[in-house]
Amino acid sequence: MKMKFKGTLLKMIAELKNPVNYILPLGEESVNMNDLIGKPISLTYHHEIFCIRCGRKTNQSFHQGYCYPCFRTAPETDDCVLKPEMCRAHEGISRDMEWSKDHCLTDHIVYLAISSGLKVGVTRISQIPTRWIDQGASYAIKIAQTPNRYLAGLIEVNLKRNFADKTNWRSMLTNKIDTETRLAEQKDRARDLVKKDLQPYFIDDNSIIEIQYPVIEYPQKVNSVSFDKEGVVAGRLMGIKGQYLIFEGGNVLNIRKHNGYVVELEY
Repeated sequence: MKMKFKGTLLKMIAELKNPVNYILPLGEESVNMNDLIGKPISLTYHHEIFCIRCGRKTNQSFHQGYCYPCFRTAPETDDCVLKPEMCRAHEGISRDMEWSKDHCLTDHIVYLAISSGLKVGVTRISQIPTRWIDQGASYAIKIAQTPNRYLAGLIEVNLKRNFADKTNWRSMLTNKIDTETRLAEQKDRARDLVKKDLQPYFIDDNSIIEIQYPVIEYPQKVNSVSFDKEGVVAGRLMGIKGQYLIFEGGNVLNIRKHNGYVVELEY
């Protein structure tokens, strides 16, 4: 008997297990996607998009799920979301100070992770390990902890001169990852590279988190598909990594990119 669920798509909820367990929110339903790995599934786009913040129907999605007015005014889409060093909440400047109290003026972690190659990143402490899983990281280590987003951003800016800050998503999805780099050694290197006034924020915890993903087989090559071009995305689900569904033959669908899209899942 075939199962069908229709609703507004949201990014998958990820639980750190061995392997990661993925739950797909779809309207009123929550679908355990790990149970569908190895099975044929189809996702049909119904040509409607709703803003994930205000619920307004929109013809186009901005910043992974927002209508244009929210994109221009919402704190979730402010510049400091992508560039923490631009955060001004600590100076009392924000699109929404109440939001910033929970998202900017709280402890942040600067980390090193290996999703494909070595990269540096920043996230709220409450977003660990979710942030690492969403990026498809296989290994991660915390390197510094700061009381706000701005200071974490300054450390990241210091380190971006010597560390990448982007993931090669194609290498991540074909599982071509760096297994030679020693994260603890790179953490020591990072401490020496930042300005002295930022070094006290570095932490001694050198524990390394290893993350396994539910993938039957990684493709040799990947082809990104989207609902903006494809009305239906279908095939045998071979695995999930980051926020991507990996289909037999190498097609990959970024679920987070389609926040707010009205989709019907059939399996």
